[in-house]
Amino acid sequence: MPQGKYASLRKTYLMQYHYGLYLNLLTQGKLNTHLTEIQETASRRMAQITRQMMETEDVNETLKANDPMKWTGLVNNIQRSVEEQILQELIYI
Repeated sequence: MPQGKYASLRKTYLMQYHYGLYLNLLTQGKLNTHLTEIQETASRRMAQITRQMMETEDVNETLKANDPMKWTGLVNNIQRSVEEQILQELIYI
């Protein structure tokens, strides 16, 4: 069984809201493959979009060295925004 936050969220979502699709994937032996793909794609997208947003908003090592609290707050906000986007694009569809 695939491990990971996004795989687990996707599995729970399918079981609760798309049970037919969940059973179809399960009986065809494709559920683990589907969940693994979701986990890998979500992780890649999380890293990619986070990196892009940090560059766009000029959140860099200089800011981290000069104002670590501000840097932490900005990074946390970016990560939450990116995660919300990923949940809408990949998990809850």
